[in-house]
Amino acid sequence: MNTESIISKVWSFCTTLRDDGVGYGDYLEQLTYLIFLKMAEEYSRPPYNRDVGIPADYNWQSLTAKKGAALEGHYVLLLRELGNKSGLLGQIFTKAQNKIQDPAKLSRLIDLVNDTDWVMLGADTKGTIYEGLLEKNAEDTKSGAGQYFTPRALIKAMVVCMRPVPNTTIADPACGTGGFFLAAYDYLQAHHKLDKQQKAFLKHSTFYGNEIVASTRRLCLMNMVLHNIGEIDGDSRVSSNDALVAPPSQSVDMVLANPPFGKKSSMTFTNAEGEQEKDELTYNRQDFWATTSNKQLNFVQHICSQLKTTGRAAVVVPDNVLFEGGAGELVRSKLMATTELHTILRLPTGIFYANGVKANVLFFDNHAASPNPWTKAVWYYDYRTNIHHTLKKKPLRFEDLQDFIACYQAENRHQRVETYHEQTNPEGRWRKFSYEQILARDKTSLDIFWLKDQSLADLDNLPEPDDLAAEIIENVEAGLACFREIAGAL
Repeated sequence: MNTESIISKVWSFCTTLRDDGVGYGDYLEQLTYLIFLKMAEEYSRPPYNRDVGIPADYNWQSLTAKKGAALEGHYVLLLRELGNKSGLLGQIFTKAQNKIQDPAKLSRLIDLVNDTDWVMLGADTKGTIYEGLLEKNAEDTKSGAGQYFTPRALIKAMVVCMRPVPNTTIADPACGTGGFFLAAYDYLQAHHKLDKQQKAFLKHSTFYGNEIVASTRRLCLMNMVLHNIGEIDGDSRVSSNDALVAPPSQSVDMVLANPPFGKKSSMTFTNAEGEQEKDELTYNRQDFWATTSNKQLNFVQHICSQLKTTGRAAVVVPDNVLFEGGAGELVRSKLMATTELHTILRLPTGIFYANGVKANVLFFDNHAASPNPWTKAVWYYDYRTNIHHTLKKKPLRFEDLQDFIACYQAENRHQRVETYHEQTNPEGRWRKFSYEQILARDKTSLDIFWLKDQSLADLDNLPEPDDLAAEIIENVEAGLACFREIAGAL
């Protein structure tokens, strides 16, 4: 079966199941279980002869041999049993449930998976199929899956700027479906002629992550397996532990991350009167500069503690990290003093599946302790003002960030040249601000912008009505989310 026909069959059957109320997320999970079982069966045969740890009673043949109600009952039992196993096997099947209630359609999905030799199928093909389903799942805004999916164009641009090299350890403390790992993996393979030792390091020792949501972590693990990262009969480098609870167990060379949006961490409990209450979560860590319930500030602190002395990071953060007072001011001051915060990319709205998000990418390099601040100047690229993107009609493309990549000068950051000039080019998007200029700002705010919004001034070039409507909806929903947060706190 050729690549096109496999992709076509996978997509068409997904559409069939949606008619039964099975969403992309549920379909993805069932597909994950079945592809893993089929690959395990393929690896058990020559020339591999590998034992993934699946008992004979619950292997691939045990599924293909049954039909009807017997198949459905066996499948439910299989999912429960394999979830109790150790290693990657148990991690893939943790809390697994059958979401396909029609035995006939379950049987058809098994036949679809059975028609393909997944081990022999190229990693690019498997990756294309799975990544496509992940993106479709993210588009289903009602499921909330979009919060775990960072636009692949943005990820690729961040990786190109960071330029990972062989034998580099890379971490993501909130890795979602593994987008940063896959982009870094592809970059290393495309830009370096890896020797045998470097290939082994890339496959087994490069990536380390955390993902606390079981279903999302499952998709990440399968995504990595299908892209040939790690071993199907090995252990995973993606932990289910909350990265913020304790100091990192090891330091890494690079962190690439888009921590979850949402301002506060909280837990719900029942009080003595039987009423539901929320309690803000704070992480009292000795390696943190500030104790706060702001998740993003905590992730920035955690990432700094996770980097080696020579480590580097690129992290997506919402606007509040740039301007919030109190703990935010302290974290920004410490970040600029202890690391070299050299670049901030201001991102447009309309590129994330969470509505109304205003975000930025912070690029910073760690250094050894010094009595003087490491940050001398911060370079800003404003890709937000007068930029309009939508998820459907005008999604963010890698090409859209080419000018930023060129300005970034990854090969030699000390040769950067501003495109902004007060007289000759006041619309330049690339501008430098000194450490002293930032320190003099109220609350050491990093929320700096200088371009004029032309959307109302230039009536001849207004965005399309549907783009304007989408932007209004985003702003209203973002405002409502803030009000809900305030109401919850009250």
